[in-house]
Amino acid sequence: MALIYLIAGLVLFLGVHSTRIFANDWRNQTLARIGEKPFKGVYALLSLAGFVLLVWGYGQARQQGVMLWNPPTAMRHIAALLMLLSFVLLTAAYVPGNQIKARLHHPMVLGTKVWALAHLLANGSLADTVLFGSFLAWSVVLFAASRKRDRREQVVYPAGTAAMTVVTLVAGIAAWAVFAFWLHRVLIGVSPFGAMGSPG
Repeated sequence: MALIYLIAGLVLFLGVHSTRIFANDWRNQTLARIGEKPFKGVYALLSLAGFVLLVWGYGQARQQGVMLWNPPTAMRHIAALLMLLSFVLLTAAYVPGNQIKARLHHPMVLGTKVWALAHLLANGSLADTVLFGSFLAWSVVLFAASRKRDRREQVVYPAGTAAMTVVTLVAGIAAWAVFAFWLHRVLIGVSPFGAMGSPG
């Protein structure tokens, strides 16, 4: 039953975040009809509902302990390195004028892709596979669609500077260190570098 809630949450959350991929015309028509604020309000409420549902469903399904495979210890270290890259990419989405965003265009989507892959490598339960596998598939499709839209609309991203790229790298590494060595254990209950830890 818990897995059903997880899947329902994923369908709702990722479905809402996929309107520009699969229903862009409907999205634009709805925006024009009801206005930006009501649209964003409904969007936010549905996203929040989906997120709460998938978090709760994941927590419950994970406790059932249905294992598909047992990742070797080395996967934890690989995942930790991938998470460092993920944090830098996520930071690049918010720091203005960095060269990472100028070159990759959609670093947040790429960061999500790397995050999902890292957790798939380090966790072997059914709940982990469903959650992180879904996010990985979604981010792959979203990135391809976003780059295609950029080419179609001839979007030009401003060139970044070396200074802001350094800021991005430092901030991303710092955020990764805080999360990996402290916040992950506080929020998730698992220490990525503990004796029995994993990034999941």
